[in-house]
Amino acid sequence: MSPLSVVLAGGGTGGHIEPMLALADALTRRAEGPRVTCLGTARGMETRLVPARGYDLRLIPPVPLPRRPTLDLLRVPGRVRRSVAETRALLDELAADVVVGFGGYVALPAYLAARRAGVPVVVHEQNALPGLANRIGARIAARVAVTVPDTPLHRGEHVGMPLRTAISGLDRAARRAEARETFSLDADRPTLLVFGGSQGAASLNRAATAAADALTAAGVQVLHARGPKNTDVTVPPRPAGAAPYVVVDYLERMDLAYAAADLALCRSGAVTVAELSAVGLPAAFVPLPIGNGEQRRNALPVVEAGGGLLVDDADLSPSWIEATLLPLLTDPAALSSYAAHAAAAGVPDADERLADIVLEVARGDR
Repeated sequence: MSPLSVVLAGGGTGGHIEPMLALADALTRRAEGPRVTCLGTARGMETRLVPARGYDLRLIPPVPLPRRPTLDLLRVPGRVRRSVAETRALLDELAADVVVGFGGYVALPAYLAARRAGVPVVVHEQNALPGLANRIGARIAARVAVTVPDTPLHRGEHVGMPLRTAISGLDRAARRAEARETFSLDADRPTLLVFGGSQGAASLNRAATAAADALTAAGVQVLHARGPKNTDVTVPPRPAGAAPYVVVDYLERMDLAYAAADLALCRSGAVTVAELSAVGLPAAFVPLPIGNGEQRRNALPVVEAGGGLLVDDADLSPSWIEATLLPLLTDPAALSSYAAHAAAAGVPDADERLADIVLEVARGDR
């Protein structure tokens, strides 16, 4: 019998692509050895990330969905018809047994094409507030998996966020010495990790660097990813005896950054929240102040479980860091408690859970 054919639709942004690839890895580890094909578009990050991980990528026309009623909305039906027709042809060529969608403009035509082809659908939603594509997909899906409990999605099952094994299997304590040496940090000081996504975050950069003197004078060292374009974000060399403040453009090894840290100051994108809780690293979450409020909702389960703090972007300041984070960073017992609660909120085996669901649905269609 030929292997199961699993088609994954999750192009566009890293928030869709990373869980898609984590699921692909989990599927290929299985004894069944399913054939995995990823769908994407020519303009997404998937054109680089998917082939780099060794997976077959097939391109379909994108169907961007306007957030507000505009004249562009009138063009959507034609775009959908074209993309669905091309995607349906791909599903037939691949003899797809199941289509797994992660939302966004790649997932919608995949869901509709799968319905026309009679191929079962599994939906995975990363955010606490689902987007339009997954709200549509959930209505026709055989199974619906969500990252955040109580996500308002039809028949959603709490599965968690599929993560790379380098993250989900990370032993922070065992890797701490190696990690701190990698980033030229001292071995035994409390450590704050500051990052704002791949491009950095201006408000986090401003507040953290302005608090540098207070933090390092109190013995707290900082690893700060400013973003590759933010070369103006600098911290003068620390005086003798002060803790280090290390500024880098980008963190290629997030596993080592997490291992080096005792606390993070960061945004609360879905992948970030899932990774931090999976590795048991508490955080002060600063939700992105635009959009529909999904980043606040992403962080709330971890915060309410006692695994982190939440501060509005407008309220983040050097004085807030000094008054709130500095006492926490210098209190080992409090840090340990926050870390334990963060880990309790995490789901490190979400990739395997989702793989179980996908294979169950695929086999049922044979």
